Amino acid sequence: MKRQYTIEFKIDAAKLVEDQGYSVPETSERLGVPSANITRWVRQYRQGKLLPGHKQAQPTEQEAELKRLRAQVKQLEMEVDILKKASAYFAKNQK
Repeated sequence: MKRQYTIEFKIDAAKLVEDQGYSVPETSERLGVPSANITRWVRQYRQGKLLPGHKQAQPTEQEAELKRLRAQVKQLEMEVDILKKASAYFAKNQK
């Protein structure tokens, strides 16, 4: 079963590497957490994504905007498809 870690635990682990000077492998061994997790948490900590009181890493403003824009593009592509089908249908029935 996949182990869940609190955001505070992730922050503390990242601080061991960032503020205390421990290496990722050393931190991994001391905490009993895979190195890949520590590496990811350190990256998220550096990017300001690990915020106390949240259940998971928070997206940056740019990531949130990118997600919003991708959703908007998807919506517009669906609308274009509908309009293409409608115009083909009406063009076919005009003859």
